[in-house]
Parts: sequence; C-alpha cells; structure tokens
Amino acid sequence: MLGLDPNPARLWPRALCQFEGAGTPAFERIGGAEAPPAARAAFAVVLHCTLLIDAVGEQCVAVKPQVACFERLGAPGWAALGEVIVRAHEHGLLVIADGKRGDIDVTASAYAQAFFGTTDTPYGQVEGLGADALTANPLLGVDSLTPLIGEARSHGGGLFVLVRTSNPGAADVQDESLAGEGMVSDRLARIVAELGEPGIGASGLSDVGAVVGATAPDRLAALRSAMPAAIFLLPGIGAQGGRVGDLAAAFAPGPAGGLVSASRSIAHAHDQRGGDPAGAARDQAARLRELAWELGS
Repeated sequence: MLGLDPNPARLWPRALCQFEGAGTPAFERIGGAEAPPAARAAFAVVLHCTLLIDAVGEQCVAVKPQVACFERLGAPGWAALGEVIVRAHEHGLLVIADGKRGDIDVTASAYAQAFFGTTDTPYGQVEGLGADALTANPLLGVDSLTPLIGEARSHGGGLFVLVRTSNPGAADVQDESLAGEGMVSDRLARIVAELGEPGIGASGLSDVGAVVGATAPDRLAALRSAMPAAIFLLPGIGAQGGRVGDLAAAFAPGPAGGLVSASRSIAHAHDQRGGDPAGAARDQAARLRELAWELGS
C-alpha cells in the first residue's frame, strides 16, 4: 500500500516542472501563476501524488493519504485531497484516509459524513471525500467508533482502529498493563474484534481492521490471536525501521490479512538509489510487494 505524505518542500522535480508549465483549466481555476501560495502548493501536491500513483499503482492495492499533510494547506489542501482520491480510484486503488479521527458520537457522525457519505443542507447535499476506509482513534470509547463504522458499512467501506501504533511513544500507553486484561493494546484488540464481528464477509475478514505498527513485531502474534478476522494495516516500513520480513504473523488469515504500508521509503527512494524518482519508487514498491506476497503465500 502506497502512503501519500506529501511534503510541499520536497515534491518531485517533475511535478514542479509540470506546475510551472501548466496551462490546464485546473491550473487556471486556482488563479494561475497569480494564485495564493496555498492554492499553488496544493496544485503541485496533486501533481506529485498523481505521478507517484502513476509510477507505483500497479504494485499496490490501496493508497493511504495522510490527511494532515493536505489539511495544513487549508481549503486548497482539502480540495487537493479530494482530487487525489479521485485519481487513486481511477487507477482502481482503494483509498484509506489516514486521519486518526476520534471524538464524541455527534462529532464522529460529522467525520463519517465528511469521509464516507454526504451532508444534508438547505441548499442540497454536500458530497464527502468518498474514501473507502478511515483510520480512527478508539480512546474515547466504543460510542465514538460506532457512527464511523455505521456510515462506512452503508457505503461498503471500513475502519482501521489504532491498536498498537508504530511510533516509539506507543509504548507509553499502549504497552501499559491493565489489571487482569493484559496490555492496553490487548483491550483495544478485543474492542476491534467485537465491533468487527457483524462485518465479517465471505472472505472471513472483517470491515473493522486494526492499525498495528510494523515496528512492534513482537506484538503481532498475540494481537492476531485476539483479532483473527481483522485486516492489519501495518505502517512503519522503511523510514521508521520496520521490516517486511518480521510481519509473518499478520498474514495468518492469508495474503489479504495484512496491508504493508510504505510512504517516504517509496516516495524518496531516489535519495538512496539515485536516478529518476518514478523509476526508483517503482522498483522499491515492487520489492516490498514481492516480500509481502511471499509472507502471505
């Protein structure tokens, strides 16, 4: 799975060249060369992400845009995110919006409309982003997740709940012991399993998955045992130090049981390998796909 974490200060040179020479209607709609910085940056980000998708899409089943990387550009960034989702769908890829949303049920319903559904207004319906799945923070409890799950299911989508994340600070909370219940991540795993049970399909996999960092391979077997039907979203490969070869336990249900996510290690593969960014990204994605497929076979 291709993670899209675009840094406006580190876009591929070809994206910048296409931007500078752009005379397209889309370019003119943002105001052309006289557009505000946020609009120009957002347009260049769309070009960058499109080039990435074109380069590695055939090696992936999904893209995972990091929502914050688009939101920091304001309203043009949100529009850019919507455009990138359209481009990904045109390539036949699923879209997992990495927003890590989590709030009380009223706010969760608004998030659900923004990412999966529509919002009714006196002026007609406002379309959401049309994502296929969303990452969610469970620490406000089950009632903060149920609106997201309900809206996702009504559109054939899903949710990935944070269980044991890839950052070093995850151990501060998620590895803490609970009296008689194992670690915090074990309790979160049980919540995921319970919420996902009604959404188990013919494949034997659920529409409620779990974010389990590739940087904590020692936790994979226990968490897989607790969530036998959950698809594991496995971030942390490459730049964060995770290795595909350590993830075998995630693929116990088969190849679809794990989604290996890589972002910077693909987008910036040319920093180490040299050459054309698109070619280096394609080679890196193909290598990671082959490694993951061997584990799931």
